[in-house]
Amino acid sequence: MSDVDVEVEPSVAPELFGDRIELARRFAAALTEHGEERGLIGPLELPRLWTRHILNSVIAAPLFHGSVADIGSGAGLPGIVLAIARPDVEWTLIEPMERRTTWLKEQVAGLSLDNVEVVRARAEDVPRPAGFDVVTARAVSALKTLIPLTAPLVRDGGELLLLKGMNADNEIEAAQKQIKKFRLSDVRVEVLGEGVLAESTRVVRARVR
Repeated sequence: MSDVDVEVEPSVAPELFGDRIELARRFAAALTEHGEERGLIGPLELPRLWTRHILNSVIAAPLFHGSVADIGSGAGLPGIVLAIARPDVEWTLIEPMERRTTWLKEQVAGLSLDNVEVVRARAEDVPRPAGFDVVTARAVSALKTLIPLTAPLVRDGGELLLLKGMNADNEIEAAQKQIKKFRLSDVRVEVLGEGVLAESTRVVRARVR
């Protein structure tokens, strides 16, 4: 992998990660070295790994609290990134594919993230009677498909924080049936990182029940 293929760390990264920046750098380096060969990220993502993926995830870190489940954690975006930034939060990374859970466990061990549990399962098969305080997901599926997978894992009064793209408002409109069925309230889009990141992050927030 030539250096020209890899994005230089943006100057804002240390500000967003604080004293955890070295862990973020190690995770970025691991993704750069192994992400493509292990089928975690595509080759086109390396030139924008920090901008499009790592910073896009970490900008949402202040929104989380308590116990959080990341559905379809994949390469660890956003789960590993958020767990690095928020060691005070309990993270459960849920991923059905074995090669991805192997990767996630390697990163948890290598970065000594003692606030993270990796679970190999589909979201609908995860046992969590008490529910999580927050459930998140990034780049998994459209909102109308995602709500039935995520909302049942949230405790009464808990929250969905779903990282979405430019079409977040349209996805909310298309998911009105699911929003009603799963009793979501205060559904809204928050735009994060304007004036800070090259590409802002859109988060669909909703209270469950």
